[in-house]
Amino acid sequence: MGTAKITFYKCIQNSQDYGSDDEHMVSRIFFTLQIGDRKFDLHADIKQAVGSSYETGPIEVGRPEGYSGPFNYECFRDAAEKYYRSLVGSEARGINIQGGANIRMQNNTFIQKMSVECEVDEGSAGW
Repeated sequence: MGTAKITFYKCIQNSQDYGSDDEHMVSRIFFTLQIGDRKFDLHADIKQAVGSSYETGPIEVGRPEGYSGPFNYECFRDAAEKYYRSLVGSEARGINIQGGANIRMQNNTFIQKMSVECEVDEGSAGW
């Protein structure tokens, strides 16, 4: 087992460029993944139903694009969801939404860092 450090640094919320439509908001999070002395610049998409609560609505977290090495998806998914919810919603530091219904923002870019460490099996085949 080893440790992977994930540093989220940017989120583009509800972007049509990344696939948002009338049913789903697709946001993209950007992060670095460091395992040992290897460092990767990656991104992953977050999908949420239009009209669902930013704080409690289900979120689908995609796998990092362009990476196929050892990874702890469960840890990553939980951290990505926490990062996203820290940016948008009633407790957010980015856009604080309270008491509003049917608010739909598009193409907001947030620059904020958040780091987590996840245990990974470096000998595994990855995904």
